[in-house]
Amino acid sequence: MTSVPVPASAMTNSAAPGRSGPDLRKHGVFRKHGARRFNRASRRAVLNLLGVLVALFALFPVLWMISTAFKPPTELYSLTPHPVPLHPTLANFRNVFSGSVIGKSYWNFLKNSLFITIVAVALSSLIGLLAAIALGRFKFRFRTTYLILLLIVQLLPQQALVVSLFIDFRKLNLLDSLVGLIAVYTAFALPVTIWMLRNFAATVPKDLEEAAAIDGAGAWTRFWRILLPLISPGLVSTSVFAFIFAYNEFVFALTFLGTDSAKFTLPLYVQYFYGQNSTDWGAIMASSTLFTIPVLAFFLLTQRRLASGLVAGAVKG
Repeated sequence: MTSVPVPASAMTNSAAPGRSGPDLRKHGVFRKHGARRFNRASRRAVLNLLGVLVALFALFPVLWMISTAFKPPTELYSLTPHPVPLHPTLANFRNVFSGSVIGKSYWNFLKNSLFITIVAVALSSLIGLLAAIALGRFKFRFRTTYLILLLIVQLLPQQALVVSLFIDFRKLNLLDSLVGLIAVYTAFALPVTIWMLRNFAATVPKDLEEAAAIDGAGAWTRFWRILLPLISPGLVSTSVFAFIFAYNEFVFALTFLGTDSAKFTLPLYVQYFYGQNSTDWGAIMASSTLFTIPVLAFFLLTQRRLASGLVAGAVKG
């Protein structure tokens, strides 16, 4: 028997109406890819929407504070709130800068706050760096005990130490003194500073120091040219924490500075706009707006190293 050849055109024509075989499988793959792409796009849209909502929720108080700082008294106490001032004014800022509520200029309190904060940040960074290198790169007795004690100190509420520190500072004649306040802020910033910088010091390979020592580099050269550049992102991260804490602190400043208004910090100055019978909300919002500018400026200057420092510090504990 001889088989009769079937033309190719007849085969393709007979398979086309049913879309069977490879064409059907290819169509199913395209549908799956399209569904996955749609799911990714929808998930991304939901996440973006949630991010926008969270940002609005977080930024709304700040925007309202700035808006209120430019409102006149008639709009401050209006029954119909306005997100944007209808008649913006700088009277609230002039009231803050003049310092008429306390008899001293705003710049005096800003100078005190920045002086205390910068010195406290510098001291805590220096002491914390040396302690972190010792804990991260050397082995000695009671090292683990010391780290645990640092955690215990950090867990204690700071307000619980006000009375005992007040008594000790009175014996040392450190009340009504900016030096005493700097000592308190430095001490409270040290536990977190040491813990964070210890992780950075532990991640630096010892081979680098050994190679530098073989080349004739001394201890100071190894510290300055090897350790410090690699630990500097951690220094930025801890300095931001110390800066915010020292700049915003209120309880210890109120307790230790007493009645010497010439040494008051900005948080103490803001409280003077709260009167016994009335509250100057415009001045409070204006002073709060000015209060945030140094923190924002410091953060903008350190944001690049801050991000890398937070990530790198979590690599090794």
